[in-house]
Amino acid sequence: MPMNIKGRYPGYKIFAGARGDIERITAIWRECLELYGGPFLFGKPTVADAMYAPVTRRFATYDVHVNRLCDGYCRTIADWPLMKTWVAAAAEEPDDVEELEVEF
Repeated sequence: MPMNIKGRYPGYKIFAGARGDIERITAIWRECLELYGGPFLFGKPTVADAMYAPVTRRFATYDVHVNRLCDGYCRTIADWPLMKTWVAAAAEEPDDVEELEVEF
């Protein structure tokens, strides 16, 4: 599931290859959130949350449904000031990047 902060694909059909990854990721999140009490994976923000921040955005983009605990984590990350800054900056980026359109 490619990164696309601007995109929203409600009802997106998640391909079989991604389902196992999603289940593993949410299992890790559940274990950490239950063990450390949230709202971040280890209670307070850490590099682990920064690493998983793009994953939470992919879940939002592709309408990935997760359990209540993981959904709360995704909302925590979405409300994180660092994430809000990143999302706002991404919104200012052009939709097309000329450098990526060059033929090799």
